[in-house]
Amino acid sequence: MKKLFLGSLFLLAIFVNAQSKKTKDRNAIKEMCGCFEVTFNFAETFNYTKDSTYIPSKTKVSKALEWAGLIEDKNNKISIQHILQVGNPTKPKIVKHWRQDWLYQNREFYMYNGDNHWVFDKKGKKDVKKQWTQKVYQVDDSPRYEGSATWVHVDGKSYWENQTPAPLPRREYTKRSDYNITLRGNRHEITNDGWVHDQDNSKILRKNGNDIIIAKEKGYNTYKKVPDSRCKPAKEWWLANANKWQFVRNKWSEIYGRNTDLSLKTKVDNKPLYKHLFSNEVVKENEINAIVESFIKN
Repeated sequence: MKKLFLGSLFLLAIFVNAQSKKTKDRNAIKEMCGCFEVTFNFAETFNYTKDSTYIPSKTKVSKALEWAGLIEDKNNKISIQHILQVGNPTKPKIVKHWRQDWLYQNREFYMYNGDNHWVFDKKGKKDVKKQWTQKVYQVDDSPRYEGSATWVHVDGKSYWENQTPAPLPRREYTKRSDYNITLRGNRHEITNDGWVHDQDNSKILRKNGNDIIIAKEKGYNTYKKVPDSRCKPAKEWWLANANKWQFVRNKWSEIYGRNTDLSLKTKVDNKPLYKHLFSNEVVKENEINAIVESFIKN
């Protein structure tokens, strides 16, 4: 009887510890919500190409005000929408930016393989045990990249690290054609005044199943928390447009739920998807569904 009692206490302690760890994970993720002064820093560090005419990408530093709003908060899923607020503070321009979804012990992945193609992969339960998947989406809610890892809370730090293939960043894909995959080394760390997105990236040319590293890149994006009132225009814009983008997310959820490889067209009617969806004229669910579906190759 005593052994049974002690065994029950041991199992209870394990359960409580697991729940406490998950609570810490969820709290860390939600620290990425709020109004932030953001500084984006990118610099090419090393190049490995044998091409003597190779020209490295220029160092890029930019700043913006960004609202990161919590749009879904469930036990096993947290969704955060980022909205840029740029220009004149008295009359700023609002731009729907990226979205990040965090899923606990997620097993279904769309892994980028170059040329606007994502390979569907289903992992085993053991592979993702107690891990969180970060799924990152483009401004039009189409896929970008995703990866799974464990949140770490140690020595007063909370961070998550993962390496995963991704498309070229927007600052590069209109200028560079000598590589087709960014292997992103992502580290999200919560700080006293916000959070940091620390990146160690490789620029890769994937050809016939072979990966050639062209260059390395360092990214260091800082998110400094400021009063929510400074992001009021972004918050108001999102409230006014939330229903439309819920339709968009619903359609993409249906597409992702097909659990098959995904290839997307870059343009339809000579326009990329985001330009179709950013139109103020496009608000109806059936119209949104038709537009998104028109970009699916398979």
